[in-house]
Amino acid sequence: QALKFKILIKNKKVGTIEEGMLRRHLDRHGETGEISDFENMSDEDETDEKAPLYPKSDSSKRKSDQKPSSPPRKKAKMKKIKIAIALSDLVIYTKSQKFVSFEHSLANQKCYENNSIGEVRAQKFVKISAKEFVSHTSRFITRIYPKGTRTNSSNYNPQEFWNVGCQMVALNFQTPGVPMELQNGKFLDNGRCGYILKPEFLRNRNSTFTPHNVGRYSKPISLSIRLISGHQLPPSNLSKTNKADPLVQVEIYGVPEDQAKKKSSVIKSNALSPRWNETFSFTIQVPELALIRFCVKDEISLVANEFLGQYTLPLLSLSKGYRNVPLLSKDGDNLEAASLFVHVWYY
Repeated sequence: QALKFKILIKNKKVGTIEEGMLRRHLDRHGETGEISDFENMSDEDETDEKAPLYPKSDSSKRKSDQKPSSPPRKKAKMKKIKIAIALSDLVIYTKSQKFVSFEHSLANQKCYENNSIGEVRAQKFVKISAKEFVSHTSRFITRIYPKGTRTNSSNYNPQEFWNVGCQMVALNFQTPGVPMELQNGKFLDNGRCGYILKPEFLRNRNSTFTPHNVGRYSKPISLSIRLISGHQLPPSNLSKTNKADPLVQVEIYGVPEDQAKKKSSVIKSNALSPRWNETFSFTIQVPELALIRFCVKDEISLVANEFLGQYTLPLLSLSKGYRNVPLLSKDGDNLEAASLFVHVWYY
């Protein structure tokens, strides 16, 4: 509540918060301070990544004499960084602190210090240290960022990091696709204000929750979605008239046990008012973390579909009864008049 309508500045900081508070009413314009930092070192060891720097489509163009192994890492050197005192003093709740290990953070990290962890390292932690990861994010703000080899600005699936309580899951916003649709859908909750309260089991420091073993934190619900019809679905790029062959995919994103995908039949040559009358049933163990995505596609062939529109929202924001589901374009724009008509029930 105290942080409503405030902006949090995340940066490195000179000295302590207490020293900054004492300087608050002094004019420190133009003054700088020095902090120590490691040179040529990100928070993620890039040599751990097995991903090539080239897109797969270009792999045939690689020179045969090129060595596949990564160059040896340079030894990290300490260097001094200058930072404006005025900027440093604006950093209060979100001081950047290099991540060493969960044990190190537990013993040494202050509540106002936060870490950035690269996606490859974070994915390893999700697999082998999920309980410690959840414990860490219950104490400290944790940011995940895309690996450096994503030179085409592609994105990872943010859901696996939300599942362990990471607060700042950074994506390449310039790249549309499922990860950005999940991001936009997640923050439909709480009136799109930008802050969402994590479930209690991700805030409790004594929690034993992990995404792979939800245990006593499971509050399963049975969800039934009856897909009744579509209304003015967007035309296919391959069709001048509205003669697409639409199908609908209903997808659940959440903890691994809840991941599910169900597909409707194809309605031939009718995107204006297709009727399906099909029911999809799901059992969801951790509804607090689940998102539901409705995706409409045009069947071009038995092996290829063209995206027409989608809508993603938190499962617990889904209201029961007869509902109109609006559709959004790849860029997240509203597709006027296009919608699905469904009946939602869960218990």
